[in-house]
Amino acid sequence: MTATVNVTVLADLLRRAAKAEILPRFRRLGQDEVRAKSEATDLVTEADEQAERMIKAEAERLWPGALFVGEESVAAEPDLLGRLADADLAIVVDPVDGTFNFAAGIPAFGVMASVISGGETVAGIIYDPMGDDWVMAEKGGGAWLRRPDGEARRLRAAEPVALDQMVGMASTGYLPQEKRAEILGNLAKVRFLTNYRCAAHEYRTLAGGHVHYLMYNKLMPWDHLAGTLISQEAGAHAARFDGSPYLPHHLDGGLLVAPDEASWEVLRREVVTI
Repeated sequence: MTATVNVTVLADLLRRAAKAEILPRFRRLGQDEVRAKSEATDLVTEADEQAERMIKAEAERLWPGALFVGEESVAAEPDLLGRLADADLAIVVDPVDGTFNFAAGIPAFGVMASVISGGETVAGIIYDPMGDDWVMAEKGGGAWLRRPDGEARRLRAAEPVALDQMVGMASTGYLPQEKRAEILGNLAKVRFLTNYRCAAHEYRTLAGGHVHYLMYNKLMPWDHLAGTLISQEAGAHAARFDGSPYLPHHLDGGLLVAPDEASWEVLRREVVTI
């Protein structure tokens, strides 16, 4: 039990929503069920909206005192974001992370939720509908891969390596235009760079010890709160570009995740030159 929210119950709710509202629509979306929001690559689908509607209704029934902040709820009511900093208890949900992939029929998307108590993230859940498992963490309890049959395996971040051997992901599309070319050039110093267009799977990959860094500039709480806590509980070091902790109300300042603080400092100095 975390801050009056039973994380196991919340994890099961994400799974039920995925099975009821997301998976039946995968590769079956009609043209009228996909719409652009801020730009052509920023999409919302009927699966996003219906899954969030189901999760919200059930969350409000189970935890009536909690503030519910969902990506699609905020699209309709932007003032919700401002309430997150002062909420005693909040549940933050991304009903379909990786909507671009989902709409394109690419099986790399996830359902994410985090629990906020007293201004800090105390639990994070990333459910993979295709693999039917969760990566999850409660503050101080480690990061775990859990399956519906009860199997659980503790996750560990990768061992540190030299900069030229680092493999990881960087989301460069939201970098400041005047710095983008410089940082893209700096990324030639690492061994390998990729991007899944899905923070859910990128955080899962890092927490599982398969990559050495993640880098983001745009910070929306539903995209990063769960994954940051899970990464930290797997032993990784995460902070904004200026070295300060990433908190639930932060919407900018960038985010860099690495296996340890020394690796983080190298990446910050050599790559993220903002």
